[in-house]
Amino acid sequence: MSNIFHKYIPEKSIPFVQFLIDEHSFDLKIVNQRQTKHGDFRKLPNGRFQITVNNNLNKYQFLLTLVHEIAHHVTHQKFGRVQPHGKEWKTVFQHLMLPFLRPDIYPMEMLPLLANYFKNPKASTDADVNLSLALRGNTAETGKHFIFDIPYGSFFEFKNIIYKRGNKRRTRYECLNMKNNKVYLFNQNVEITKKTFK
Repeated sequence: MSNIFHKYIPEKSIPFVQFLIDEHSFDLKIVNQRQTKHGDFRKLPNGRFQITVNNNLNKYQFLLTLVHEIAHHVTHQKFGRVQPHGKEWKTVFQHLMLPFLRPDIYPMEMLPLLANYFKNPKASTDADVNLSLALRGNTAETGKHFIFDIPYGSFFEFKNIIYKRGNKRRTRYECLNMKNNKVYLFNQNVEITKKTFK
């Protein structure tokens, strides 16, 4: 298994990940990108546990997502059915992530952002705008833009719907849905496709 990991996670994290896989029995599947999630954890009908992680993530995102999902598995083993991202999971996730928060695994500039996130980890790293941007290397997918990169009044497409970018509130942008004329709040790190109308 560790041979596969060279492609997906930072080199120095491989022994720790291998230890977690050996310690907590589960099947790992690397799957095609899903729009709504980076990874998931579930119990299969045969009683085995399976973790899936998207194949389009960079090494830093992949590692964080994998440990996030392993934390669900460990929490399930230790506590049974509890809140998916409740205090038990947060504690387990913080504990499992500690060996990875090193400058030979995550770049120096990411470590303070990760430390801040792990004070109270959320269900998704996307909720932490600065960390989310740093994990992506501050660059959007090819052909996409971040909302904060497009001018006020610009049109953009998100999940097949056209929006018009409005004012920035504290951390989010008001965007007008051109289909139903309602205003929605978007995180500034959401990736969108710019639209130009002649």
